[in-house]
Amino acid sequence: MQFKHTPARIAASFDDPNLVSAAGVVPVMRLAEDAGLSRLAGEHVTVPGDKGANAAGKLFSLIAGMVCGADSIDDMNRLRHGGMPSLFGRVYAPSTLGSFLRAFTFGHVRQADAVASRFLQGLTAQASGLLHAADGERVMIDIDDSVIGVYGYQKQGAGRGYTGVNGLNSFIATASTTASAPVIVAQRLRKGAAHSARGAARLIGDAVTTTKRAATAADASGPPVRVLLRADSAYYSHDAVQAARKGGAEVSVTVRQNASIRAAIARIPEEAWAEIVYPNVIRDEITGELFRGAEVAEIGYTAFTSKTVNQSVKVGGTALFTGPVTGRLIVRRVKELNPKHLNQPTLFDTWRFHAFFTTVEQSEADTVTADQQHRRHAIIEQVHADLKSSALAHLPSGKFTANAAWLVAAVMAFNLTRAAAVVADQGGKLQKATTGTIRRALVHVAARLASSARKIVLHLPERWPWETAWQRLFARSVAPPGAA
Repeated sequence: MQFKHTPARIAASFDDPNLVSAAGVVPVMRLAEDAGLSRLAGEHVTVPGDKGANAAGKLFSLIAGMVCGADSIDDMNRLRHGGMPSLFGRVYAPSTLGSFLRAFTFGHVRQADAVASRFLQGLTAQASGLLHAADGERVMIDIDDSVIGVYGYQKQGAGRGYTGVNGLNSFIATASTTASAPVIVAQRLRKGAAHSARGAARLIGDAVTTTKRAATAADASGPPVRVLLRADSAYYSHDAVQAARKGGAEVSVTVRQNASIRAAIARIPEEAWAEIVYPNVIRDEITGELFRGAEVAEIGYTAFTSKTVNQSVKVGGTALFTGPVTGRLIVRRVKELNPKHLNQPTLFDTWRFHAFFTTVEQSEADTVTADQQHRRHAIIEQVHADLKSSALAHLPSGKFTANAAWLVAAVMAFNLTRAAAVVADQGGKLQKATTGTIRRALVHVAARLASSARKIVLHLPERWPWETAWQRLFARSVAPPGAA
């Protein structure tokens, strides 16, 4: 590629009131309306005073800005350029949206959480395939947290946790299947110094409930939704496991190698170990070394034996009387590449062990299958990275609850963008693409507005590579109710 003109023959002028740089926001936000966004916000969000007036319209503006790529309050100005006022009414100024966010309290953030949960259910009903499980397949819920770095001294709740980064802690749960990319089913913003497991039981309970409702909304006539919770060792606790089981989910949780776990590993007979070969080279979680093969085995294990049957555990305000949990301890081992030079090395001197506890029956998933399922938990790291490259590149306010509300809006924008990709390109590459890729293909399409027969016509660039997908999404957005 090369220039066709010299610099002297090119000029630029920002003077066309009929151009928009992100025409794709029209069908995407129409999909949001069909999923009930404005109605739900009007019913559930009750921020008092003039700052909270028309909460539905202001939340709509925040999500529309994030769909267009906004990662700060000032970025909401991109909704006010060119012909956008001809496409959307009451487009709020960034200062108004900032005041709206700062008026949130913790209770209002929980109201926004309720909107996000119900909005996801509406999206799964509108976008077939957003959370689709094949017959007999479990929907996988993954939980994990990530620290979002902040700068300055006026961020409420900022602190240094296990990463050593000064920031705030974003705690999310995702749901996915083999055919569906992850959607976010629960979220919390926590202070930066929060321990990973803080509030995990409550979030797990919310995640399991939302996942079941969303999957049922996608296929109300299908079989009951079966759920498996996957998590790393930070969430290996009695409260977290029982919260999942209370909601009807099974668990697959990495365990810390305490004395009980090491004793159980030592009891595994040598003939029980089965060799597995990974199709790709894998990096060891602890040492960073690369390896291709490993051995796996399992043994029956009863977790949390210190808990008595009459011990009360509170989950979401509900007292749950539980005791120990019986399941399977599945262990993967690899050769110690830098063994200690000992005359009589022990089992743990010659092998490195990685174990997880699961309540899934052996008849449903054998040792190798359960190990493969559990290792796919890492998919949630991609969601955290996706959010940080989009709306969570910044937490824009100095007030903690404003940033918590921003996180909820970012989650709704993420799920909405994913649903738009499913509608536009079901079964294609966009369905599992990152938010940035979806935005480039479907949202950031320049258009010139024209009027014809009392209709606004969007004139888009010819030979757009994703024209077919865009037209499919647009046709879905302007279809009469019930026609899709």
